[in-house]
Amino acid sequence: MARELLKQVRLLDPITHQDRIVDILIIDGYIQNIAPEITDIDIHARIYECKDLVIGPGLVDLYSHCGEPGFEERETLACFLQSAVMGGFTRVNVLPDTLPVIDHPGLVAQLQQKRLQHYPCSNLGFWGAMTLDLAGKQLTEFKDLVNAGVVGFTDSEPWTNLNLVKRVLEYLQPLKKPIAFWPCDRSLAGNGIIREGTDALRIGLPSIPASAETTALAALLEIVGEVGTAVHIMRVSTARSVDLIATAKAKGLPVTASTTWMHLLLDTKCIKSYDTSLHLQPPLGNNQDMLCLRDGVRNGVIDAIAIDHAAYTYEEKMQAFAEAPPGAIGLQIALPLLWHHLVSTGEFTALELWGSLSSKPAACLQQSINPIKIGEKAELTLFNPEKPWIVNRKNLGALNDNTPWLNQEIRGTVIRSWFM
Repeated sequence: MARELLKQVRLLDPITHQDRIVDILIIDGYIQNIAPEITDIDIHARIYECKDLVIGPGLVDLYSHCGEPGFEERETLACFLQSAVMGGFTRVNVLPDTLPVIDHPGLVAQLQQKRLQHYPCSNLGFWGAMTLDLAGKQLTEFKDLVNAGVVGFTDSEPWTNLNLVKRVLEYLQPLKKPIAFWPCDRSLAGNGIIREGTDALRIGLPSIPASAETTALAALLEIVGEVGTAVHIMRVSTARSVDLIATAKAKGLPVTASTTWMHLLLDTKCIKSYDTSLHLQPPLGNNQDMLCLRDGVRNGVIDAIAIDHAAYTYEEKMQAFAEAPPGAIGLQIALPLLWHHLVSTGEFTALELWGSLSSKPAACLQQSINPIKIGEKAELTLFNPEKPWIVNRKNLGALNDNTPWLNQEIRGTVIRSWFM
């Protein structure tokens, strides 16, 4: 039997609201004991001295992009899973914008088989496409995809046909699966790549008004109110969107929402570097947007933090800012940077951050995470918040390194994870 004893670790459990120093004994993947101090030590147990380390539920990523199938030069499924493990994520969920698109149950089965070859213990989920080839015209066979085990449905791209949105919500209502939309009015966004405001004027890049997001969001919320089907709102990036979602929730609309980790840490001022890893969709917000998003996460209007990891090759990103594809990697570095900028500064409590990266995204997926208590299966992440390391391709364990923190020293590293 595998016996592991974690001595004097800081236990964070957002489910039971615990934040305390304990010893934890894990035998064959199950939690056998939790106590202020375990003195009856099995001589066969592997002992971890965990002073200044943190342990909590395994992290859950709501949505990210994987290069495989179709773009293996960016990232293989094996590299994607390795990135998740390095970042402390025990559950990750892939968006359907692969090539071919995840719009057929056979592809879901094929990808799950590949997952078993690389990380049989990891929990890898796939979002099913709502429309064939993400074309926004012909709906997929929803029931077949549900039977194949998709976690939910999204096209991960903005919708323009509101009549079709209404039909999707009506058709999917009986299936009781998460449905995710990214609200963006492409006609208002135009060719913009930076949030409208004074920073956009100084930097000299074409801008996108906040209304490109909020008008699409308002329309979506109206349809949700009429149809009554629950939806998840992806990639919230503006202060006004936080207000709209708060109002919708106060009225009892069945909505959950997420923002991405980079939108909580950076704003438009950072784009003055013209680092193409800061070219994101939606774009980084102004400072007030960033602060309102942080407030939204703390007060629960924004339910969860997503990673929206997107790997690109050096050649793809080494272009003019406007020409480079939008997106950045994040699975390996999100937890250390969020902890350093939000928890270490006192803006978030440790439980607030950990919950928004674990139990709350799981709830958005209609999943649950076990509380950390005796008798439960261990799905845990052990984290050292202070250990420094350099962000480079070798340490990232990735094919590509498109991140604005490239070659910088950051603090915080995942020691190991236990999987369900």
